[in-house]
Amino acid sequence: MRNDNSAKKIRPKRGIFLLPNILTTTNIFCGFYALLATMQGDFSQSGVVIVLAMILDSLDGRIARITNTMSKFGAEFDSLADLVAFGIAPAILAYSWALYAYGKWGWLVAFLFVVCGALRLARFNVQTGIIESRVFNGLPIPAAASVIATGIMLYYYLGGVGKYHNLSFLLITIALALLMVSNVKYYSFKDLNFFSRKPFMSFVLIVLIMTIVAAEPQITLFIFSVGYGLSGPGWWLIKRFKTATKEKHEVSLKI
Repeated sequence: MRNDNSAKKIRPKRGIFLLPNILTTTNIFCGFYALLATMQGDFSQSGVVIVLAMILDSLDGRIARITNTMSKFGAEFDSLADLVAFGIAPAILAYSWALYAYGKWGWLVAFLFVVCGALRLARFNVQTGIIESRVFNGLPIPAAASVIATGIMLYYYLGGVGKYHNLSFLLITIALALLMVSNVKYYSFKDLNFFSRKPFMSFVLIVLIMTIVAAEPQITLFIFSVGYGLSGPGWWLIKRFKTATKEKHEVSLKI
């Protein structure tokens, strides 16, 4: 005799959580607007919108965790939004601003950035719960996009005119793409709890950083973006140096 209870199908929950998904939709809008700005030749404005998308991206996930409104749908939707705002938009921006000068190599490097960003997002989704949340495996795609966006913002802030033609930008774009799919570890900041009690000086430090960013946003955001991009390889080199030093010390003790 068939058991009716076992025959019942598990129905997925209907509906979605509004607040985090509205923020994610706004993130897609920023990516789309950045593409329009690039097409109109307003490269600095495109960079600003990509940075704004990065801020929104950090908020939607944090708000979802705080309000306990995380969902599988939200995670997948967020990945698609990230590919638009931090994969396609900065790649087209980079190509239109500088990479086009290198012909097929230029658009191939732009495509490499997009595909590595997509692979980075796919790997992140399948490794959730496997890799410790304190670190990211590979350079996060928003961080890679911010290096391009803030670099272009800084260029115009310092008086740059027109487009940029330098081989260094091509190499930097390749490096960012490869760092996204690497196994280099980056600090995720997910273990920071802004709702717990902190020392008074921590608050003073945050206010100081916000003041500096407000005073010189183009310079400070670029320094933060590049600094974070270099932190992964720097961390890896320090660990390798410590390991090599430790092994050498152990060998000398045995001798």
